[in-house]
Amino acid sequence: MIVRPALDPRRWWTDALTADRLLLAAKTSAAAALAWYLAPLVPFAHSEYSYYAPLGVLVSMYPTVARSASSGVQAVVGLALGIALGLGSLAAVGAGLPRIAAVAAVILVGVLLAGVRALGVGRDWVAIAALFVLLLGGADPDGYSISYLFTMAFGVVVGVVVNLVVVPPLRVRRADDRLSRLRDALGDALHRIADALAGRTFDPETADAATAHLLGTLADVREEVELADESRRYNPRGRRLQAPRDLNRRRLDALTGTADATRELSAALARLTGGDDVETRVPADVRRSLAEAVETVARLVTTPPEPEGTADELGEAERALTAYTDLLRGLEEHEEPLDAWEAAVSLRRVIAACGPFSDPDADTATR
Repeated sequence: MIVRPALDPRRWWTDALTADRLLLAAKTSAAAALAWYLAPLVPFAHSEYSYYAPLGVLVSMYPTVARSASSGVQAVVGLALGIALGLGSLAAVGAGLPRIAAVAAVILVGVLLAGVRALGVGRDWVAIAALFVLLLGGADPDGYSISYLFTMAFGVVVGVVVNLVVVPPLRVRRADDRLSRLRDALGDALHRIADALAGRTFDPETADAATAHLLGTLADVREEVELADESRRYNPRGRRLQAPRDLNRRRLDALTGTADATRELSAALARLTGGDDVETRVPADVRRSLAEAVETVARLVTTPPEPEGTADELGEAERALTAYTDLLRGLEEHEEPLDAWEAAVSLRRVIAACGPFSDPDADTATR
């Protein structure tokens, strides 16, 4: 029986024990203990509700400082709306509304407000806070509500401060590593396509196998890059980085264009080399020239984004592609396969995607 990767317990264990997750767990537990210890000192709040402080820490602890701050504020806003809703329902109960009807009304309005996207993670707290106030407020709903709100807000502040002060998370290096692995995977796919093309026949299955995983890898890398960009916001460690803030974003855009062009190249070559008359439609010298162009483009793709190295490989790729298109133009008009030109266009797209990294004035190099 084949177990999907997401359902494999070994994958769970690996995901749970990453260095970033272990650090986040340690900081969250320490912040929760600190918040619970200091909660009795919160003004206007009763000490018997100190257990809400660690809960405030939990809702504000995220892998980045920026998300911790925004999520914490959203949770407090949602909590305040829920408390107001709960106090309103208690007033309705005092006016004679059956408590069961008040519970239903609170849940109804709370779930409706949870549809307001601007509340972010605070959407989940509207109905919960309202229900707590209605059912747990007891004889002192005002005191309970104030304690609930202030103690939770205090926990949020503690969580954000701890996340900011104690090794604030910075995911830039991890994103850079994922981008480099994706770059190498794309280069490997192009190398395999070139090797297959250099032979007498082009195997579409080989090319498909080389490019099949690219979509899933791109999605994972895009998520990592977004998290890295977010981790630099409000992060004192991020200010010390010398690489341009949007470098990984630009690398991702270039690799996305390269991946799309690689899949199109594979499809064009499968059509080009299909059938028994491939030797007639694509003479050996044209096929070898195309294989050489793909090979030089593969080397360009795997070159780190440094201006000098990229410029050299870019020139090689341009010359190889020009040599290939010159051979195509030398064929008889009725012998020029359209797919051969589509392959050239795909290679041109890859070269164009890598082009900005050859400009020493474009501030694209990793330093």
